[in-house]
Amino acid sequence: QVQFVESGGGLVQPGGSLRLSCVASGSMSKIFSMAWHRQVSGKQRELIAKITKDNSTNYADSVKGRFIISRDHAKNEVYLQMNSLKPEDTAVYYCNVVNSLGVALGIWGQGTQVTVSS
Repeated sequence: QVQFVESGGGLVQPGGSLRLSCVASGSMSKIFSMAWHRQVSGKQRELIAKITKDNSTNYADSVKGRFIISRDHAKNEVYLQMNSLKPEDTAVYYCNVVNSLGVALGIWGQGTQVTVSS
């Protein structure tokens, strides 16, 4: 099973930027797509950015043009550069490996809290 440790969250003002990092354990992360998800308290977790093993990316409409997902295959890490942050981006952010349908396959980590507020 693949496990994850997310980091890089924090408190940022609207319009600011943050860069999240995720370290994955296990070999699955090398052959599957990886994705960032986020969850607002009381709501379902949503997939917001995905990157394939060939580095093709796609994004949810809510973050398209503002967030950039990338990965380092050698380090088994995935990153999320978040720009032009909005209060509605406030959530706990998680990473995971996903299949072609976007279904998460690994064990969820603790996530990292992002709070966008003035």
